[in-house]
Amino acid sequence: MSTRADDPRLLLRQLLRKAEELGLVDHPDGSGAPPPTPVEPPRRPPEETSPIRPPAPEVDDITEHAAPMPPLIQPDVVEIPQQIVGVEERLQAETALETLRKKTALAAAEFAEGKLNRAQFIALYVHYHEKRQIIERLLERDPDTQAWQSVAESGNTGFLRAHFEARVLSYALYNQDPLHYGEIVSSQGQPLLPEEMVTKIQVAITMVMRNHREPKAQRKSLDDGRCAIFVPGEQTTTIVVFSLEPSARQIAAVQDLHRDFERANRRALQRGIRQPEQLVFPHRALFD
Repeated sequence: MSTRADDPRLLLRQLLRKAEELGLVDHPDGSGAPPPTPVEPPRRPPEETSPIRPPAPEVDDITEHAAPMPPLIQPDVVEIPQQIVGVEERLQAETALETLRKKTALAAAEFAEGKLNRAQFIALYVHYHEKRQIIERLLERDPDTQAWQSVAESGNTGFLRAHFEARVLSYALYNQDPLHYGEIVSSQGQPLLPEEMVTKIQVAITMVMRNHREPKAQRKSLDDGRCAIFVPGEQTTTIVVFSLEPSARQIAAVQDLHRDFERANRRALQRGIRQPEQLVFPHRALFD
């Protein structure tokens, strides 16, 4: 026979009460268990501070306090008004025209000084004048055009000077002694003038000298644009044939050569010596 203490139901109640007291079993009304203790997040261990370098700031602090980057400064671009550019280009064109005007004036001065022959002067003058006309017409059609620059470029004048320069084709030295009138003392190059033409020229020179006038160099145009220069002296006459009409300086050079010839051979010429091997001829410098 079991006692009250050994009753299984009594033992079960005791165990349940004990479990409730210990919090192992929920109270029947749901409030038997104590409220859960909030779990704190783990804290980052404090960094060791350096006596020299300050601690690194938090990432959030950098983002929050960082100053904004200044905008890039663009360089100022100064635009030149198109009107000013047009004025400068027009002034350049006027300067080019003035330069061409000076060149035509220079060609005229060189011709007056005897530096240019007639063909050289005409060729240079026409060359510069055509350039001026073309530039002026271009600017009349379009004041803003730049086509005049290629027209104003220098060049070709050296070719014109050389192309139209008179070249010596031949020279002949003729005797004026009455006993050997019209005979050739020395000659070089071709062509020589016909004998009848030379005779007429020497007769005219003799008549001038009889009137006690000093004969000067004479010029005669020949076929194909050639030109002959006659330089009379006391004993002889020099005739030089040029490819074109020579310049005044070239004519003066022929005169100097003939005077130097008679000066260098004066004694021999006065004695009637006409043999080339006994004379000196500066005329040959015309071909050097």
